[in-house]
Amino acid sequence: MHNEKLRYTYSTIVDTFPLFVESIGYNPWEQDWSRPDGYPQYHWLQTIEGEGMFSFNGQEHRLSRGRGVLLKPYTPHEYITLGKKWSTVYVTFGGASVVSILDALTLNESSLYTDLEDQRFASILERMLEKIKEDAEFSKLDLSSHLYDFLIHLRKHGKVNNQPSLSNNYDKLRPLVEWLEWAYAEDIGLNDMAAYLNVSSQYLNRLFHHTFTMSPYSFLIQLRIRKAKEILIQNADMPLKNIAFLVGFNDVSNFVATFKKIEGMTPKVYRQSYQHQSGRLPSEG
Repeated sequence: MHNEKLRYTYSTIVDTFPLFVESIGYNPWEQDWSRPDGYPQYHWLQTIEGEGMFSFNGQEHRLSRGRGVLLKPYTPHEYITLGKKWSTVYVTFGGASVVSILDALTLNESSLYTDLEDQRFASILERMLEKIKEDAEFSKLDLSSHLYDFLIHLRKHGKVNNQPSLSNNYDKLRPLVEWLEWAYAEDIGLNDMAAYLNVSSQYLNRLFHHTFTMSPYSFLIQLRIRKAKEILIQNADMPLKNIAFLVGFNDVSNFVATFKKIEGMTPKVYRQSYQHQSGRLPSEG
């Protein structure tokens, strides 16, 4: 980045976008701010150069290069420059669906993010600034797309309060998930999965909840149902009891009840709905 201060703002009065940028900018010489009532939109601020002290929720955080803060609306905060120069990039945003999007991504908490330097967080915001320069009057929809990309990237690679990122957890769980993709029909319990990774069952539970927001066993059941859906479509005449056995259920009634709980319909209705859409005659199985 250069030494030119950049700031672009958009009106939010009649904005109905699910996700929209309210303001975005780059400040080569960040100023000291105190907002006892917070800011009315979600607020991301990230250090590009130098260092500042950022305070929120009763805690102070040194915001050096590779660190950023995401704040919920109306979160009281203040920040001051440490040293001679503190350069930052920031974006404020909202939207008709912003709360549900951030809830789904488990990002809807004011948090400190660390180890951002090796990822492309700042580069996404830089591209957004370049897009505005190129096409200021028609950039808003593109900015919403870039913002969503940024939030997905933050969910995947962001380290909250120095905790491992989602991508780091994916790497830890990848061998187990690949094994379950192959062995899902076997009689597998929590202890078997923990033993496969050579970790405790308690640690595996925490890792799954943080990564997939579900238990290891729930993950296995979801996998079995996904495999069952594939078989239902690919083998139109296979009886349900055979499918139940192939995906690891001991009896067909448990399979049907579990399938309906997850998919909202029975396996037979699911199969028939696909056959109807594809123009095939409904199966009798």
